[in-house]
Amino acid sequence: MQQNFHSKVKDLVLIGGGHSHAIVLKMFGVKPLSGVRLTLITVAPVTPYSGMLPGHIAGFYSYEECHIDLRNLAKFAQAELYIDQVVGLDLENNQVLCANGLVVDFDFLSIDIGSIPEKISVSGAAEYAIAAKPVSQLLEHWYQLVEDVATNPQAAISIAIVGGGAGGVELSLAMMANLQQILHQHQQPTTNLEIHLFQRTGELMPSYDQSVRRLMQQVLTRKGIKLHLGEAVCQIAPIIPRGTREILALKCESGLTVDCDQIFWVTQASAPGWLKAAGLGTDAEGFILVEDTLRSLTHPNIFAAGDIATMVNHPLPKAGVFAVKQGKPLFENLQRLLLGKSLKPYQPQRQYLSLIGTGDRRAIATRGTFTLPPHKLLWHYKDAIDRCFMERFRKIL
Repeated sequence: MQQNFHSKVKDLVLIGGGHSHAIVLKMFGVKPLSGVRLTLITVAPVTPYSGMLPGHIAGFYSYEECHIDLRNLAKFAQAELYIDQVVGLDLENNQVLCANGLVVDFDFLSIDIGSIPEKISVSGAAEYAIAAKPVSQLLEHWYQLVEDVATNPQAAISIAIVGGGAGGVELSLAMMANLQQILHQHQQPTTNLEIHLFQRTGELMPSYDQSVRRLMQQVLTRKGIKLHLGEAVCQIAPIIPRGTREILALKCESGLTVDCDQIFWVTQASAPGWLKAAGLGTDAEGFILVEDTLRSLTHPNIFAAGDIATMVNHPLPKAGVFAVKQGKPLFENLQRLLLGKSLKPYQPQRQYLSLIGTGDRRAIATRGTFTLPPHKLLWHYKDAIDRCFMERFRKIL
């Protein structure tokens, strides 16, 4: 039986270099499967680790410390690596279609491409706001902003962050911390810096317990971040330039208008349209519907994990912690499928520990309804967990 399997090479193609796939590649390198040709298609040769990204923006981690090198990982897993953008799937012929004309055949497919912020419905957002994803684009604009402030620290600067979920909250605190540090170094008053955080609903971080929301609102207010709760952004438009910089007007449905130098968009996650267009079963937002085994409801040779997947029996927030947890069960079920074995269901934790940085080498800890206020020890704990995770991908060759 095993001999028949080896007689035909199976093509397993991974689309995306997200957290789950990074773990899958590492585990295939440790436990290779003969008779399998492994391929990774990803838009960039490195992938950011979401747990350390706010710390990088705050200035606590270098670029290398918070990015996984997919080239080394693919080499370790003996996987073919294509740096390309997937734009479609031909599910009749089992082919992946890429932006540069590349067509990749597959027998089995796994998708872990994360999500993108939703901004299509807001006039001017696509043209003038900086989306939180792809992260490479966010960081490119952030580095330029840091350089501008360091070069001209006496100039007033106003930043808006749209989206008051955990991502928007951590981003605003991290940006405030780094920019204030630059102003301090140049002996400039931090009153020159304004950061505005907009949230459509009346409370921040709606997917978290009330204790977290209340505590985080206090932290943001204490650090001088201007909160605009219950404000729905409806338009972004350029106004008359001030000096050499173009100023953007951010307008809300209430009539509130705030002038900003830059606007970062960290709203509810959405999915690229090509998944649904290909014929994959998706939810209303376009995310791939998967069983407890992480296999597609509609296509038994396709799997999905991380933000791009919706587990029909376990609705989960779009958060990196779940992508990390899904890595090992995804690997095990891919191997079981390749070996012709039955798949094992994965049941995510109902409650999980969440450590949220506050931009000052402190962190809040929360699990269910239990919450601890910001503390340096909690940051050290979070830092140790994050560094331990990244270390798994450093010493592999």
